[in-house]
Parts: sequence; structure tokens; C-alpha cells
Amino acid sequence: MKRSFKLQYELLAFLACFLWGSAFAGAKIGFEYVGPITLSGIRFMLAGLLLVPVLFIIRADIIGALKHWRFMLLFGFIQTFLQYGLFFMGLDKVPGAVAAIITGLGPLFVAVMAHLTMRNDRFTPRKIVAVALGLAGVVFISISKGGTVGESTTFISGVVLLLLSNLAGSYTNIMVAKSGYGISPVMLTSFANFTGGLLLFIVSLFVERPDLSFTAYPLKFWGAVLWLAIIPAVGFSIWYYLLSRPDVKVSELNIRKFAIPVIGVIMSWLLLPGESPDIQTVIGIVITISSIAIMQRGR
Repeated sequence: MKRSFKLQYELLAFLACFLWGSAFAGAKIGFEYVGPITLSGIRFMLAGLLLVPVLFIIRADIIGALKHWRFMLLFGFIQTFLQYGLFFMGLDKVPGAVAAIITGLGPLFVAVMAHLTMRNDRFTPRKIVAVALGLAGVVFISISKGGTVGESTTFISGVVLLLLSNLAGSYTNIMVAKSGYGISPVMLTSFANFTGGLLLFIVSLFVERPDLSFTAYPLKFWGAVLWLAIIPAVGFSIWYYLLSRPDVKVSELNIRKFAIPVIGVIMSWLLLPGESPDIQTVIGIVITISSIAIMQRGR
């Protein structure tokens, strides 16, 4: 990697992680008024529309990209509909701080998938230790935060949904890195966000039956939705730009996501009533970040 690009690489990766880390608190605010599927559908449709003017500003090759509409449609289904449908349903069942930690295991899932699908991004003994330690952190958090039997069932189902969301998100990273179609990252993000968000919103009409009146929701709700829409619009455009570069390895880029659980936990504690530091979550942070730090260290 060229030195001139390295600083840009680190700054862009951190900005994307900061945006994603701030999503947990915003989502919890949105859940006060609508269900998780409705919220994710509105959020991603708006995110896709926000990027349309940007496509014309940067003069993206829209017609050329639409030749690969099958790939973009499949990508939108997995990246937005599956990944974030599962994410928001899981987030609705666990505290925001815990969700941030579990989502922070994403780099470990990406490392596994990259090893299985990409010849230049193989596992090492250090990566194996990191994966085992990271999963141990998730198990520890699940057991320690389960509570009574009834609460534990709900909590564990939320953890499973978030882990499945991680798997879907890991696969989309591999899809971008291996596609070779030359699709503009902004175009791919806009198309995937809008189509996946539309599918989620259609499902919500039957499952959650939201109130479709614009005036039924306060300004606080729409402010949270706008921020939640900006996050994927900017974050994924940055991430797919970095993944599209031949000198960037999928697993090494995703290691930068270690910042997401830390940011998510801190913002949840600061902004959400009823969420405060506890020993289990702090230990979970230490275990998870330690696993990613081990994976990041060189030989």
C-alpha cells in the first residue's frame, strides 16, 4: 500500500466505523415509535435516495452499472434486507451496548470467509486464536446478561439474530472484493440501500402494520431516522471504495471495525436512559477487543 494512500485509508476507515458505532443509540430512539423492520425499511430507502444527487455530482456511470443489475439486486437483498433486517430485529431484543459488542465481532467473521474464498487472505494460527477468543466473549456476554429463563430466551434469540446478521455482512464484503465489475461504490450503495429498504418496508406493512401518517411521529423520531439514513449512505460508500482497491485486503480492512463496539457502547451509555456501565459488558469489551487486537498484530 502506497504511503500517500495509507493515511487516507486509516482516516476513511475510522470515519465509517464511527458512523456505524453511532447507529445503536439512534436505532433505540426509533424503536420508541415503530418496529425494527419498519425503522430499517424507512432508513435504507431514505439512505438510497440521499445518494442519488451525489451520483450526478460525481458523474457516476449509472447506465454502465445498471448492466449488472442482477448482481446489485442480489447484493441489496443480502446486504440490506437480510443483514439489517436481522440486525434490527436482534437489536430490539438486547441492550444497545451488548449489540455493539456482538456486531464488533464482524471482522472475525470476515476473516473466516476471506480464508475460505480468497487465496491471498488466508488464516494464520494467530487468526484462529483471535476467532476462538472473540466467540468466547460472545458466549460470556450471553450467559452473564441472560437473567431469568424468560428474559434469557429473548436475549439469546437476539444474540443469534445479530450473529446471523454478521454472517450476511461478511459475505457482502467478499462479494464487493471479488466482483470486478467496476461499479461505482456510491451507485452500489444507493441501489442496495433503496432496493433492500423497499423490501423491508413492504414486509413491515404485513408484520408490524405501521401508522403511515407522517404527522403521527414527532420531530425527535424523524431526526433519528435522518441520522440513521446518513450513516449507511456515507459509511458504505467509503467502505466499498476501500474494498474495491486491489491493494486492500478484506480481513485487514475489517480489523479496523474494532472501533465500532467501543463507540457504540459509549454512545449508548451517554445517550440512552437505562443503559449504564456494568461489569459484564466491560469484560465483554475487553475480551472482544483483545481478540481483534491479537488478530491485528503482525508476526
